[in-house]
Amino acid sequence: MKRLVIVLLGFLAALPAQAGAQKEEELSLSVATAMQRSINDSTAPRLVFANANEGTAWLAEMSARMKKKIPDDFMREKLLTAIHYEATRAGLDPQMVMGLIQVESGFKKYAISSVGARGLMQVMPFWQRSIGTSQHNLFDMYTNLRFGCTILRHYLDIEKGDLYRALGRYNGSLGKPEYPNMVLGAWKSSWDWQPGQARLQTVSYPGR
Repeated sequence: MKRLVIVLLGFLAALPAQAGAQKEEELSLSVATAMQRSINDSTAPRLVFANANEGTAWLAEMSARMKKKIPDDFMREKLLTAIHYEATRAGLDPQMVMGLIQVESGFKKYAISSVGARGLMQVMPFWQRSIGTSQHNLFDMYTNLRFGCTILRHYLDIEKGDLYRALGRYNGSLGKPEYPNMVLGAWKSSWDWQPGQARLQTVSYPGR
């Protein structure tokens, strides 16, 4: 199984952005309001750990793993800090989100899929109408991560915490195993961070 995941990830790396056709669905007023509040939160990204030493260790380790994908030290650490903050505030595992980004865009900021999904987390433009505005640039790193993590949190809530099904919804392939398996495979093979290596500090998630 592990060998199959590695082969699939290798094949995936040679392809353009992999977003599926996310389905635009009508949101209840309360859900839309909560998601809009999250999108419009202007808090600057930061590492959210119980103490600074743990954050420094995490950043150093993940930066080393990501160096081949993003050679520039400043941009790599900036991206990692933003991923960690946006994932944590949305109640998501930052390493899982990095696995998703690896599968979706290969960490390419300006990736665009055949169905029009954009950026690092391959966000579909219809989300600008649903929870944002046309002024939100989905190729902007911070905006894309904010939208992507907010959307995945929404799907996780719909699926009552079932990550496998939430990932299927995110990719527009609910019920099919390929995409969730790829994300989980990328997470565990490239970005896994064992319990005890770092303790995440709880941050508030607007509207939840």
